[in-house]
Amino acid sequence: MIAIDTVLVKLASRCNLDCDYCYIYRMGNDTWRRQPKLMSDQTISAMACSLAALVENQSHPLSVVFHGGEPLMVGTARFEAACAELRTHLPPSVGLHVQTNGLLLTDEVIDVCARYDVGISVSIDGPAEVHDRHRPDVRGRKSHAAVTAAIGRVLAHPQGRSLLSGLLSVIDLQSDPADVYEFFKSIGTPSVDFLYRDGNHDALPIGKASIVSTEYGDWMIRLLDVYLADPNPIRIRLLDDMMRLILGGRSVKEGVGQDDYGILVVETDGTITKNDTLKSADGADKFAQTWTVHDDLIALVRSVAFSEYHWAQRPSAAVCLACPELRICGGGMPTHRWSAIRGLNNPSVFCADQKRLIEHMRDQIAIRTAA
Repeated sequence: MIAIDTVLVKLASRCNLDCDYCYIYRMGNDTWRRQPKLMSDQTISAMACSLAALVENQSHPLSVVFHGGEPLMVGTARFEAACAELRTHLPPSVGLHVQTNGLLLTDEVIDVCARYDVGISVSIDGPAEVHDRHRPDVRGRKSHAAVTAAIGRVLAHPQGRSLLSGLLSVIDLQSDPADVYEFFKSIGTPSVDFLYRDGNHDALPIGKASIVSTEYGDWMIRLLDVYLADPNPIRIRLLDDMMRLILGGRSVKEGVGQDDYGILVVETDGTITKNDTLKSADGADKFAQTWTVHDDLIALVRSVAFSEYHWAQRPSAAVCLACPELRICGGGMPTHRWSAIRGLNNPSVFCADQKRLIEHMRDQIAIRTAA
């Protein structure tokens, strides 16, 4: 049976931010409108029991990530109830995490996270002029000051350093990578996970002139140079993973490398779907058969449909399979390979960017190894 590594739990299907690059609300998929705004207590309870059976059966720990929308829109009391329900049913080896935009990250919520050992990751794109360009609230107001204040509250908590797993940042090609990096260092985060803008072969990511252009790779190269020059760097997951792979190691997260990750998403109504980034690939996140948390998740994971979804993480395009850098880039995220004509049977729209970045990494590693 394929092991599940990550379960994304959509506690809320709505958000209090209106990010202009959001793959859920801004890329043509409106299925969220037909979802309950918040996950019910009954659905949370059924999910906890189903996940407990799955964990016991697979003998492999997994992580549950509260997601959205904005998961903290359920309110502090219901968030605590969800944490308590999962901790009651799941073994201590299961990690709980919350991915939040920070606007509702109050001292009370942080106390809940400390009480139930819930790791916190906050989405923020960099300095105010970068972040506020793309992440206003639903009324069009700037959000940067509130988010940085929330990060400060986490770090000020007695357990804050262990609770804050890091920050999530979407790349803005108009920004200066050095400024973005220095900002993140200044606020005391242990790590940052940089994400490329979502897009596919039918709708290129913002800022990419063509499939063969390297705007994102060039931006990451500038970030890498700043990173390598820092004697006391913060961790940057994407760069660390790629350099580890070049040196013969393994990645720790999806997106690069050739390790497989078992990922399920639980919508607010309890429906089970595929990786939710596939929403931007013409709704490719749906299984043909409807599965919910009230069904046997072990049977789902053993099904042909799940196996086909799982192995679709691996690239199938001939150009990818013949590429000497496949072991490093892994073919990229499935959603970035999609087109209406060929489905996922394409190279990533970031193929040229990744090749450019990998080449520069190899050069920098060779220079430092020879020194």
